[in-house]
Amino acid sequence: MAAVAVPAATFLVTGASAGASPAVAAAPVPAPPPCCMEVVAPPPPVASAPPALQVVSPELPAGVAPEKGLQKRTILAARAVSTEFPEILTIGGVRSDSMRWHPDGLAIDVMIDNYRSEEAIALGDRVVAYVLENAARFDINHVLWRQTSYGPGRAPRPMSNRGGDTANHFDHVHIATNGGGYPKGSEAYLR
Repeated sequence: MAAVAVPAATFLVTGASAGASPAVAAAPVPAPPPCCMEVVAPPPPVASAPPALQVVSPELPAGVAPEKGLQKRTILAARAVSTEFPEILTIGGVRSDSMRWHPDGLAIDVMIDNYRSEEAIALGDRVVAYVLENAARFDINHVLWRQTSYGPGRAPRPMSNRGGDTANHFDHVHIATNGGGYPKGSEAYLR
């Protein structure tokens, strides 16, 4: 604004002085540029490729659990837990046991690394909450974690001491389903 006001004021004062003719008026004095400012053209736009579209398959990929011998709902639970919790690196499946859950492919054990730390306990708690939120989808029978038994639609129940951290489910979340039968090979496990 000063750049316009100073020359205009100079012209008006010069033109109004006695004895000056309009043809002899002094040329307007340009205002000095403000300190430290420079007018530059904006940089040309950078051509970039549009962001790649990420297509997410509706089918759950195989997770970290060995699926051989697992029943369909147990496979679904294992794949969903692997997808939801990529920090889980080990999930056990079929194994010998005195109870039917693991031998019959009805249960998985979600192993929790460094299981005594607060972060690991919180991770196990999140796995339990996720599985119980999806109990109908996975056809959950029961979940065991930190010497507590959980089931769909019922309050948690304390378990008796079985003698060690593994037996008391302190180092893993045991997830048991009602199975759904053994896969035939054409199943799709959807998100």
